[in-house]
Amino acid sequence: MNRDFFLEETDLTLDVVILLIAGLMMVMTGILLFPVTRGAVPYYENGVYGLVLFLFALQIILLGNTPFGDMKRSNPVLFAGLAVASAGIVTCFIPDIFSLFPAIVLFLCFTPGGAALLAHLFLAPDRFRAWARLGGIFHLLWIGCAAVYLLSMLMGVLVLNQGLLGGDETAFAVLAFGAAVLFLAMVMKRIYRAHPLPEEKESGNRTLSSDHSIILLTGIFMILLGILLVPVSLGMLPFAASAQLGLLMVIMAFQMLSTGNTPIGPFRRTRLVIFCGILFSALGIISCIIPGILVPLLTVLIGVLNIFGGVNGLRRTFSGLRKRGGNPVPPLLVRLNISQAVLHLLSIMFGTSMLFPGLLPPILTGMILAADGGVLLYLLHILILLENMAAAAVESPNTGETARISQSPGS
Repeated sequence: MNRDFFLEETDLTLDVVILLIAGLMMVMTGILLFPVTRGAVPYYENGVYGLVLFLFALQIILLGNTPFGDMKRSNPVLFAGLAVASAGIVTCFIPDIFSLFPAIVLFLCFTPGGAALLAHLFLAPDRFRAWARLGGIFHLLWIGCAAVYLLSMLMGVLVLNQGLLGGDETAFAVLAFGAAVLFLAMVMKRIYRAHPLPEEKESGNRTLSSDHSIILLTGIFMILLGILLVPVSLGMLPFAASAQLGLLMVIMAFQMLSTGNTPIGPFRRTRLVIFCGILFSALGIISCIIPGILVPLLTVLIGVLNIFGGVNGLRRTFSGLRKRGGNPVPPLLVRLNISQAVLHLLSIMFGTSMLFPGLLPPILTGMILAADGGVLLYLLHILILLENMAAAAVESPNTGETARISQSPGS
């Protein structure tokens, strides 16, 4: 393999990225269940349940893909996805806080949801019948979908009745489910490469774009983490630090795989970036499943990345200001630059607290994280305002030109 191979850009779509992470998670869970059932390694069930809920939420928020079928992306769907994501985050962080709640939600998503999707696959005119007529790779598409839906129904049953199968049988079932999800992701990637999707038109749809939704979700994650760290630091709640680091790694991996946005700055989505994203996903998944095993490594890694990313972000922000020279800066851009600078400073403070645990009180670390999330949401507000202003500026000349044409003597 030469250097150009790793620097070649990829074309992974959002649904393929989510399936890739979900399949990787299930495969790794199935593999790790073999030593878990033998008592060789510890197992954190809430970490698995919370991470799966979070992945369901990603599909709902970014694609409108619910466990019971596809829906048009809208604000109600967005709020439902955020609620599921919040439940997954809290489930990961706080052991046993919800008791049976995550298991019941996952059963509903997996078993009735899988049955509904399987029925839709064979009854809807644009699914099995259309794909069977097209033939070729589309045969693999309906086979992959059917396998995922059937195995998801089994997963839901196993979540509620963990004694239904033996330890090794359960591990094999989870492993098979993950392999089916990865197979479906590979098939969909091949189909998208041969038949690229048309660009979506958002006319009349006021819901957030996918990029903005990712910022919103990350902001809520940081706020929830910061708020929960306050009672945790006071000894009022238990806390799973391993799952917290793991979920943070998965979020960073998702951003790398979907947009090329890394903790140290944006990059083209080359094969090298994709490989790093998969590696981050694997580390995060292991940390969610096996408590404590990767805490020292991930603590240092996340700390260094936050410090380096914060310093690099400040450099880019001030470099952009210097390029403007003495030109006046619009007030909205001033607020944008200030928000970015504050965000980078908070990132440096969080990274420093990770590398030097005794430097800041835990309650202050929680406040820093909550502030980080709040600034992210404010930054999202500014970005939406800027996009609206840009859209209005594009429409204004067209409107004026139309008026001039309609008033011309020849009309």
